[in-house]
Amino acid sequence: MSHHRYDDAHIRGILNSVKNVAVVGASAAEHRPSHFVVKYLAARGYNVFPINPGHGGKDIAGIKSYARLADVPVPLDMVDVFRSPEQMPAVLDEVLALPHRPKVFWMQLGLRHDASAARAEAAGMIVVMNRCPKIEYGRLSREINWAGVNTRTLSAKKPKRLAGGVQRLALGGKDK
Repeated sequence: MSHHRYDDAHIRGILNSVKNVAVVGASAAEHRPSHFVVKYLAARGYNVFPINPGHGGKDIAGIKSYARLADVPVPLDMVDVFRSPEQMPAVLDEVLALPHRPKVFWMQLGLRHDASAARAEAAGMIVVMNRCPKIEYGRLSREINWAGVNTRTLSAKKPKRLAGGVQRLALGGKDK
């Protein structure tokens, strides 16, 4: 698969099919993007598991964190990585060592590691690079329109509201 562009249907399909999401490199610092992604995805109904070796057992964004992926007590559907590209092979090694292989290996904005992507795909995983699930969810659900951003997603249908507020919209298709 080419990782230069992803169809909206592909990203929507991933976000609609995963439930248990590990965020590797989650930060306890509230101003860090990884902290906000943990908080945002949890607010949208995902079971989020922050992974940070220095904070294992402590809360990140109000959610118990884990030191390693292997410490997470449930099978993961997706691993979202906030680590530098040179650390990607080691993160993937940890993912591939899990007893239940996640369906998706997602590298955050600015992250691309073609060799790791090829290894993950060879192991049967779906790979996304240089994208943020929080941004993609917001764009595809049209939540991000509230900020005046052109999402390239047009619809005459009124978006379905999720519980908890006016800006919590569903992706469409299979609801989260």
